Amino acid sequence: MSSPSFWRGKRCWLVGASSGIGAACARELARAGAQLAISARSQDSLDALRTEFSQGAQDPAPNAHLAVAMDVRSDESVAVAWERIREAWGGIDLLLYLAGNYVPARSWELDVGRARDILDINYLGALRTVSCVLPSFLEAGAGHIALTSSVAGLRGLPKSLYYGPSKAALTHFAEILRLDLEPRGLRVQVIHPGFVATPLTAQNDFAMPHLLQPEAAAQLLLRGLEGRSFEIHFPKAFTRRFHWLRCLPYSWYFPLIRRATGL
Repeated sequence: MSSPSFWRGKRCWLVGASSGIGAACARELARAGAQLAISARSQDSLDALRTEFSQGAQDPAPNAHLAVAMDVRSDESVAVAWERIREAWGGIDLLLYLAGNYVPARSWELDVGRARDILDINYLGALRTVSCVLPSFLEAGAGHIALTSSVAGLRGLPKSLYYGPSKAALTHFAEILRLDLEPRGLRVQVIHPGFVATPLTAQNDFAMPHLLQPEAAAQLLLRGLEGRSFEIHFPKAFTRRFHWLRCLPYSWYFPLIRRATGL
């Protein structure tokens, strides 16, 4: 359960909030008393989620929650969404980037157009969104940026031809933000989930160890945001293995992964 004392009144912009972990985080934050701006491509899905928050609250304040549709692949769409939020609230306290896409693929299936689309959502969309909020965070000398990457971004994995490199770039981006922005009063965190049951992971035709439901993943993610660690990773019984694998030399890593996956 998220801490109401931490979240009450915090202005949180969740990007990629219409389903999966994003929607579960939004519901949990609403229960904890945060103000939410939820964004995704589908206005209908966002409106339905915002209605849930309003029904669950007693005498909700005007603009307590905002449903702002946008496409993270478009500079203009992201900029317009940010202006709507800033006009309503004056600014935000937390940007939580959860938008992502995944298509399993092997190297012989390489399609540059598909790679470009996934990179645009998983990585460039985060850059677009951060670039909007960063000036106001720097001016205030405060703000919180959290980017949802994946354990698939920690090392190369079979069937992660497009997804893995996009998430590796996002992790690298978060590390640089942390180095640059922490001395200026900003908080930056990166999130490395394991397998979570969503329509994206439903595409997988292999066993997914320690598979989490979105609600459980959301609680672990938000608990991590309440802490001070740069990296949030879960479930630890699974993700700790990737931290160990990250340290292995290639001469050990490649045979181990081939043997473990059978690919």
